[in-house]
Amino acid sequence: MKESDNFFERVYKVARLIPLGKVTSYGAIATYLGAARSARMVGWAMNKAHNLEDVPAHRVVNRKGLLTGKHHFDGTNLMQQLLENEGIVVIENQIQDLEKVFWNPSEEL
Repeated sequence: MKESDNFFERVYKVARLIPLGKVTSYGAIATYLGAARSARMVGWAMNKAHNLEDVPAHRVVNRKGLLTGKHHFDGTNLMQQLLENEGIVVIENQIQDLEKVFWNPSEEL
């Protein structure tokens, strides 16, 4: 088992806690895990999570609310559709009212 595998599992554990209708960012997860400079590695973990049905990777976006991981989902707009099904408004690949739907694990856990 590589060290990154362990980190990825820690990322997945946090991602599984994101409430329905909320999103968080790669950086917020990294900061919560004590690895504030590892937002990109959280992104890699989310990229690999597309096969894990119990990891809501669609709820993890960049710090500006952009759906930067959308091309890792099957279908043209699957990430957006999943978010919209949870009541999140997305216009031009960007979450609207990000501050209202943002979930910060450092404040919540």
